[in-house]
Amino acid sequence: AKKDGSVVALTPPEAYEKDTLYRFADAVLDVARNRLICIREDHTNPKPSEVVNAICALALDGSGKAEVLVSGKDFFAAPRLSPDGKKLAYICWSHPNMPWDSTQLFVADVDAKTGKVPKAGKALSEGKGVSVLQPAWSPNGELHFVADNSGWWNLYKQGADGKIVNLYAKDAEFSGAAPGWGLGGQSFCFLPDGRIATCYEDRASGSTKLVLLRNGPASSGSGVFSFLGFGRKDAEVEIVEFGQECLPRSLGSLCPSPDGKTLYFAGSDPDQPGGLYAWTLPTAKAGAPARAEMIVCSMSEDMMIDPAFVSSPTLLQFPTSGGEKAYGYYYAPANPNFQAPAGDLPPLLVKAHGGPTACARTSLSPGIQFWTSRGFAVLDVDYRGSTGYGREYRERLKGNWGIVDIEDVCAGAQYLVKEALANPLQLAIDGGSAGGFTTLGALTFKDVFTAGCSLYGVADLSALAGDTHKFESRYLDGLVGRYPEDKNIYEERAPIQHVEKMSCPILLLQGSEDKIVPPNQAEMMYA
Repeated sequence: AKKDGSVVALTPPEAYEKDTLYRFADAVLDVARNRLICIREDHTNPKPSEVVNAICALALDGSGKAEVLVSGKDFFAAPRLSPDGKKLAYICWSHPNMPWDSTQLFVADVDAKTGKVPKAGKALSEGKGVSVLQPAWSPNGELHFVADNSGWWNLYKQGADGKIVNLYAKDAEFSGAAPGWGLGGQSFCFLPDGRIATCYEDRASGSTKLVLLRNGPASSGSGVFSFLGFGRKDAEVEIVEFGQECLPRSLGSLCPSPDGKTLYFAGSDPDQPGGLYAWTLPTAKAGAPARAEMIVCSMSEDMMIDPAFVSSPTLLQFPTSGGEKAYGYYYAPANPNFQAPAGDLPPLLVKAHGGPTACARTSLSPGIQFWTSRGFAVLDVDYRGSTGYGREYRERLKGNWGIVDIEDVCAGAQYLVKEALANPLQLAIDGGSAGGFTTLGALTFKDVFTAGCSLYGVADLSALAGDTHKFESRYLDGLVGRYPEDKNIYEERAPIQHVEKMSCPILLLQGSEDKIVPPNQAEMMYA
């Protein structure tokens, strides 16, 4: 916007007039050169294999002038300019990898006169079996990022001496709930006093812990800081953790106020809607930290759910195939106006999340509370392959989509039956997109559930392999196998190829404009 309040379109006319040619995202401001540096997707040829991704500079004068700075990889993310404007950090990867599989972090020089990036730069990661995400420069010019070379997405920095160190070595994910699916996400921020605010998922409780850490120069060269405990410190790092004594159960998207006194974030609890929170950052003299306050709620007041009708989730670990464990959030029935007859067990709805490389969330879900307030128990399963449990658990789905996810949703239902928490004759399942595939597979290949609902679910893997957008166009290479070389595997696991095995009621729901799972998937299943 100009000073007079008028709005100037920065993108070239063809980007917004056709809405199919250019798409821009993940921008950072280059003040000295009066431009934005951002990711651009060129859809001149809309065929997924022909879409071109690049990092470009976009003029701020409204001319629409765009200049490609870096190209040559299938995908780019998180272009981040150093505080002095001399270096550009960015993430890139190529098919068939997904960003949670293998990425590379590059740091390139920016030409002082032209603003161009003459060379791709120096790679700080090899891109082989390590996922590096979310690069960001601290105010003093040190590069920070999240990487999982330890098996968990931890927070790292590259110091002035070039050494890369893990700021908090812990078997936990400091990456956010489902990293890599979108652009612009970052799970840490820099405070004006030199501290770093970050958060991780505590798998023991299924909640988020917020961490304030202050780090100094690395001297040992080991690259790993040990856990120092709540409020303890040594000469190099100070770590203080905070949990649900003052924070909501889930949080992320951290942003400090300019004066460093307040931390803003998106947060949610199982019993109230999500929203934006403000939290007074604690100091050594302040004593016990104050409770975070919600300042903007995502739900209108007339839509609020009476807490008496809300079921809160419990994180469960249950046995599954191969002697392994899987996880899920259990919601018991909750309605103060009704009481089940003595000895009756509730019907169960098992939910399979989408992705499939994603996870179940514990924020208030009216879609779950609808069922629990009507006498159903719900199990929201984090089947093997879900995020939040480390790379080893995440990679259980490699080559096994349509096998271990189905085994885990069935095992979760059977575990609750064994624990007398669900009626064995009233077991249902639902899921959307990738979760719809798991739902259809469980109903087709297993005899556990008595009803199900697929929301825009995948029924034909072969059709999906040839008819989806660029980002996921090679996703199945890792989840199932290469197509068409492994066509037999695709057909073995596709519910559409085995509909004669399905013998229970199923509801198919599908949107007509779905670009990821095309409508023909549901249409073929129905036909």
